[in-house]
Amino acid sequence: MGDKSYLMAIDAGTGSVRAVIFDTDGNQLAVSQKEWEHKEDPRFPGSMDFDWVYNWELAAGCIRDVLKQTGISANHIAGISTTSMREGIVLYDKNDKEIWACANVDARSEDEVIQLIEQSPTLEKEIYNISGQTYALGALPRILWVKNKMPEVYEKVATVTMFNDWLIYKLTGVLSTEPSNGCTSGVFDLQKRLWDTSIADKCGIKNTIFPPVYESGTIVANVNHEAAELTGLSEGTPVVAGGGDAQLGCIGVGVVSPSQAAVMGGSFWQYEYNTDTIKTDSECRVRLNCHALPNLWQYEAIAFYPGLIMRWYRDGFCQLEKERAEQTGKDPYYYMNQEAEKIPAGCYGMMCTFSDTMNYINWKHAAPTFTNFAINAEKFNRYTFYRAIMENAALVTKGNMELVASLTGNTPKEIVFASGASKSPLWCQILSDVLGLPVHIPKVKEATALGAAILAGIGIGIYDNVESAIKKIVQIEETYYPNSNNHVLYTEMYSQWKKVYVAQLSLCDQKLTKNMWIAPGI
Repeated sequence: MGDKSYLMAIDAGTGSVRAVIFDTDGNQLAVSQKEWEHKEDPRFPGSMDFDWVYNWELAAGCIRDVLKQTGISANHIAGISTTSMREGIVLYDKNDKEIWACANVDARSEDEVIQLIEQSPTLEKEIYNISGQTYALGALPRILWVKNKMPEVYEKVATVTMFNDWLIYKLTGVLSTEPSNGCTSGVFDLQKRLWDTSIADKCGIKNTIFPPVYESGTIVANVNHEAAELTGLSEGTPVVAGGGDAQLGCIGVGVVSPSQAAVMGGSFWQYEYNTDTIKTDSECRVRLNCHALPNLWQYEAIAFYPGLIMRWYRDGFCQLEKERAEQTGKDPYYYMNQEAEKIPAGCYGMMCTFSDTMNYINWKHAAPTFTNFAINAEKFNRYTFYRAIMENAALVTKGNMELVASLTGNTPKEIVFASGASKSPLWCQILSDVLGLPVHIPKVKEATALGAAILAGIGIGIYDNVESAIKKIVQIEETYYPNSNNHVLYTEMYSQWKKVYVAQLSLCDQKLTKNMWIAPGI
């Protein structure tokens, strides 16, 4: 492909890892992706182990494969950056060897959250006011769990990083972090955008394990010999600090100014609302994170699992569509969408409960449930259930948008929708209808990887700043506008859905059903 420069992003998501190559105009040239799983350790209910050996092999394989696909010489990769699911952590010993790791919604630290609450009923709120985080997803209870349950491992712990930092370490041998994902550890000062070791002291964990902080978009180190041998990259290629998936997704779709909003529709759906002032919620319901840009932060409200639920539904019930897709080369979701479009908005009154609106300090989800369907195969077939899953994700997003608006006093005038779910025209239209807002779909669907590529380009000087990069690169491909009749229907449905959800949660509270997910210690 000539002597041009190219940018590479490595993206470690909840459900898969991918390597993506872009040209400097932001065109995605190729992607190599491998699905992965984070297995539960049968000894520890709620655990979600991260296999750093096998998963690095997968990541390295994606890098080799994407270089092969494009035929681009590794010498022409001008810079690399990384992004990942947030909250997942890796612990290292004094020789910088990985010794323990868990993925993002690991929930094994029940005892430790209880321990922290008993130690001080006000500590979680104090930590939230500094860091924007609660115990629900943060690193504190997990590290404390290692201290209590695996003391022989804890004794050796010398450093902790997030997964995007781990990818940089595997490429360069340098341990570091950056604010957008580092802040999700709960050991970060939002205002200063640096570690706050006093939080570690209060929670009884080592205060010496936090690596240097680089702002996103600055060079951390270069690809070392070992990584070059394994991946096919050139030794010496600059590696630039990246960030958390949602924040980099926002860069990739141009949501980089105060009061802009986006929905990232991946394994989880994140509603992100930009702010240039830090104001935490007195009820600790919503999260506040560092954006991957200096002097910018984000209110974040998360819907659990929409993308993973779709994968489950596809694999569990849509074998015919999968077979047809194999024959034609199309995506199974293409055929599922074709039929689901014929189902009217509201699914004849059927709804489902998966994720709830966010309540960060008391975070739990009801048992997965489909309800209010009739024994009528014509109306209630697998495409009705499929559409109901789509509607559910949009209803949760509406709840999350209203939650953030109750704190900021502002509802966005429009939304940018990106990541995997935005590939579905039906889902885009449903989201617009539910929210009652225009929904912009960027040309590049893998917005998170594009955000990483933009940061790589800024780090090595190809772009002067994020604004000029976005002006050059980010394009809106399509805008969906709300159907007013559907919006009225969904507004009524939302009121009903909230009541149904409360009833489903009460069944879990009575131990008649099992929460889809519940934060440790609740």
